[in-house]
Amino acid sequence: MRDSGVSVSIRHFIISKMNSKHMNFAPHFETAFPYNEFLQKYGTPEQIRRWNDFGDSISLTAEQTALLQSFTREIKVLVLAGAWCGDCVNQCPIFEKFAAVAPSIQIRYADRDDCPELAAALSTCGGARVPAVVFLSEDGHFCGRYGDKTLSKYRSAVQSLAGASCPTGLAIDGDLTTAVIQDWLNEFERIQWMLRTSARLRQLHQD
Repeated sequence: MRDSGVSVSIRHFIISKMNSKHMNFAPHFETAFPYNEFLQKYGTPEQIRRWNDFGDSISLTAEQTALLQSFTREIKVLVLAGAWCGDCVNQCPIFEKFAAVAPSIQIRYADRDDCPELAAALSTCGGARVPAVVFLSEDGHFCGRYGDKTLSKYRSAVQSLAGASCPTGLAIDGDLTTAVIQDWLNEFERIQWMLRTSARLRQLHQD
């Protein structure tokens, strides 16, 4: 989550887009990259190793896998990221785990510094924080966004800043990664049921 060194061009877009209408994210999805292509284009060998090592270290439960395999509606997921970003290293491979067992999930990655207009549209708390995730329907309609950290990650960060006695609403157990995986799965599930119950899409699919 590095937002202090945002480039001049990104800052310009942030200012110019503050009062703009909602962005059409579908074209950005079409020009973004699959996971491996993104890393090969933007990552150093060491950065790629870190992403892959974290991906190899995580797994899904049987229940999580079954849930993902039940998804029927296509979800397009546009991820604004940076190969250098620690928060991206520790979250983006989770999305790939989801997609590996749910063919309905299509994920593309855009580089923050290479896409200043997109970074401006997804500015969070006054900065170009990543990862920033946009969920789209199969035909490119905006469904939601999430990032740069999940609730479990922020609760952990608050406890680190203020001490364990700080009331965050939920005690964090020893496996933060497990909690973050579930946070992200909850959001993917919410989007899936949004699409599954959409009257427009039900009419389209006759289901």
